[in-house]
Amino acid sequence: MRLPAPVYHLKRQARLLSREAKIPLHQALDRIAAQQGFARWSLLATKASEGTPASKLFAQLAPGDLVLVGARPGHGKTLMSLELAVEAMKSGHRSVFFTLEYTQRDVLERFHAIGVEPARFNDLFEFDTSDAICADYIVRRLGSVPRGTLAVIDYLQLLDQKRENPALMDQVRTLKAFARDCGVILVFISQIDRSYDPSTKPVPDIADIRLPNPLDLSLFDKACFLNKGEIRFQAA
Repeated sequence: MRLPAPVYHLKRQARLLSREAKIPLHQALDRIAAQQGFARWSLLATKASEGTPASKLFAQLAPGDLVLVGARPGHGKTLMSLELAVEAMKSGHRSVFFTLEYTQRDVLERFHAIGVEPARFNDLFEFDTSDAICADYIVRRLGSVPRGTLAVIDYLQLLDQKRENPALMDQVRTLKAFARDCGVILVFISQIDRSYDPSTKPVPDIADIRLPNPLDLSLFDKACFLNKGEIRFQAA
């Protein structure tokens, strides 16, 4: 069965339904799935996940990589990052989600949005919402994790929002050295600059990363950019 609409479009419909009907997102997802002929959202997501962009990108990642995932709000950068975490866990690796933006409930809802039951990876997934998140904190938390662990950092531009934290450039350099030495994959969710104009460029690229503070983007090994369901990979 082919899906009549892209999954990102169906997810957007579910979010609207959740707000309008005042029901949990997972219930809204199941309703949208039923409209497409699936008993529940997880079955639809499984069908859609066959050869997904996340699985293709994950296959290109190597221990020590720093990865950027960039998009405007609402275009799937958080879901893509979680899908990469799921791909890592399917391979038997651990995943950690560091966020200064989302609550644990938010992240669990997004797991349901990609058709994943978090309990399936209960021993492999960790969630961290500490106010102390910065490069030094991340290095301490990941200091003893196995090689191949994938950690998502949500998001790049928040790392140096506190004055007491080192400059963004210094933090990314610290994380680059740590990832290389320990074989950890670090995925950074990133904002896109407001100057990006989708009418002139269908998908943003490395030049459109929002940089409130100086940062050498060559520190990143790979990048993924999304807009309106279109996804592009590039070496950063």
